[in-house]
Amino acid sequence: MKALNRTLAAAALLLFSPLALAAPAAPHPAGMVMVEQVWAPATPPGAPTAAVYLTIVNPGAAADTLTGGSTPVAAEVQVHRMSMANGIMTMRQMTGGLPVPAGATITMDPSQHYHLMLIGVKQPLKHGGMFPLTLDFAKAGKVQVGVAVAALGARAPDGASAAGSAMHMDHH
Repeated sequence: MKALNRTLAAAALLLFSPLALAAPAAPHPAGMVMVEQVWAPATPPGAPTAAVYLTIVNPGAAADTLTGGSTPVAAEVQVHRMSMANGIMTMRQMTGGLPVPAGATITMDPSQHYHLMLIGVKQPLKHGGMFPLTLDFAKAGKVQVGVAVAALGARAPDGASAAGSAMHMDHH
């Protein structure tokens, strides 16, 4: 009985400790990626696609690759690259994912070449809303983030310049 009480007390401490809630899970042996500033512009009714922008920081000693993701608000999440050729803007899925070199920071924003494309958006993204997004990394695994929805046509998240604050994320 004493052993059961100690076990329950230890479990309660872990569950309700502010430190346990705030601390991220242990980093993957190959390194931990951090995902910051996750946002998407609002979409008009009926829009079949939406873009998500974010910053990936890889402070580790090993490279990783963002391979895609999932969200309940869309059928598919793809990593895209935009490029300009002969005056024509093209956008293509990066089927091999986006490499994130060791020690690097990758910024996905409207002024950069990369973004996440939500395909088959199930409902309009409304300004001021939030939705969950799970990112898939080759080494770090699944990383869950919250996506803040900015105004329609926004070039930066609400209340921030292109270098705003970090968003919460969990490693799984």
